[in-house]
Amino acid sequence: MPVLTRDNLQQHVGQSIGTSSWVEVPQSRIDAFAECTEDRQWIHIDVERATRESPFKAPIAHGFLTLSLLPITSYELLAGLKPTKSVNYGMDKLRFMSPVKAGSRVRNHIKLLAAEPRDDGWVLLRCENTVEIEGQDKPALVAVTLGLFSWS
Repeated sequence: MPVLTRDNLQQHVGQSIGTSSWVEVPQSRIDAFAECTEDRQWIHIDVERATRESPFKAPIAHGFLTLSLLPITSYELLAGLKPTKSVNYGMDKLRFMSPVKAGSRVRNHIKLLAAEPRDDGWVLLRCENTVEIEGQDKPALVAVTLGLFSWS
């Protein structure tokens, strides 16, 4: 797995940056996310009903909860950059491909699509994130994220 640095970004464009560690998605994390977003749909938080009535036979994580795990996994894989400042800039694409059942583990595969220097001194990184669910072929989500990084 390459270690990205400010000086070697361009040589890694188009390449896989690596795969993060596994992140657990227990029911307690789903419940906490439901509370902070006020999205308390039964398919997420009612274990008995979801087991009985859901097509997934278990509670599932909110799609945006799975999306919110990107920073955890990205920090691990982009740690070598060591910017003095970084901010989320947005997304070019986001697709939720498969639900994440409570108790599952996920991890992120990151590919660096572009590293574009800007006139204001920032560098725009465009990364493809594929969040894998342990034991499943179909990913939870695919997202092209945009982040601004600065070393000044």
